[in-house]
Amino acid sequence: MLALCLTAQGPQVQPDHPEPRVAAGEALIGLQLGGICATDLELVRGYMGFEGVMGHEWVGQVQAHPDADWVGQRVVGDINCPCGACETCRAGRPTHCPRRTVLGILGRDGAFSERFALPVGNLHRVPEDVTSEAAVFVEPLAAACQIVQQVHIRPTDHVAVLGVGRLGQLCARVLALTGARVVGVGRSAGRLELLPAGVSAARVDDLGDTRFDVVVDCTGSPQGLSVATQLVRPRGTVVLKTTVHEPLPQSMTPWVIDELSLVGSRCGPFGPALRLLQRGLVDPLPLLSAHYPLSRGVQALQQAGAPDTVKVVMSPGPR
Repeated sequence: MLALCLTAQGPQVQPDHPEPRVAAGEALIGLQLGGICATDLELVRGYMGFEGVMGHEWVGQVQAHPDADWVGQRVVGDINCPCGACETCRAGRPTHCPRRTVLGILGRDGAFSERFALPVGNLHRVPEDVTSEAAVFVEPLAAACQIVQQVHIRPTDHVAVLGVGRLGQLCARVLALTGARVVGVGRSAGRLELLPAGVSAARVDDLGDTRFDVVVDCTGSPQGLSVATQLVRPRGTVVLKTTVHEPLPQSMTPWVIDELSLVGSRCGPFGPALRLLQRGLVDPLPLLSAHYPLSRGVQALQQAGAPDTVKVVMSPGPR
């Protein structure tokens, strides 16, 4: 089958990649759309040392499972596959299972292939009135929802989303629903123009002495944490969404002096993300920049890294 793989030589499209092995409790899924995110680009740079089929943002259709009710269903899925038996899993923290595999990131082939396997317990049915073009955003939209799971964003808060690319755009949209004053901070005029009504746009140099109650780092840059530290008020909160291969050039001293709260934030709940799409509260479609066939996956990755590109998607068929 066709697959976009990360190898020791870099990303490669493999036309004859082996079919996935479907373990007990897993479903065989046919890819409909896959979305490229900043983590994929960091994996290419060496993050996590991953090799295998790439991809963890996707929407697909169940092709095979012993439970016939699943077959034919259009689905999205949680990317973390926990063991279910360790102390962490039993304590209700399966996304932090020390034995977990992570789709297209850690120990498990991803979704950028014609077919892939995932535990049926990870799957979520996509409502009929949510298009596949919208559903491919569920995983990053869930990650945006995770912020309000972890941090109490008050309607009176002044919030900055630092970086208005793939994830930052979705974070700004979710945070605006809290009633807080939300500012998207970026460099690209094209990306700033994509911010929705109700979210202000600014460049870092334009902010002057403005300080924020909450700053969310979605830059995908090693310098993002330093900028976030400069923008947050004393006793404010910095939410870290950036994962990078390079070390972070940031002293901890300001965190101590200003008594800052730093919150790492990763994957989030799929159910609320699907409801936001179904109710029309978040519209991700303006963020689509390009659609490639999977056979041109290497070019799609290159396009995703271009300065004004937001979301690049791929599908198995010709385009």
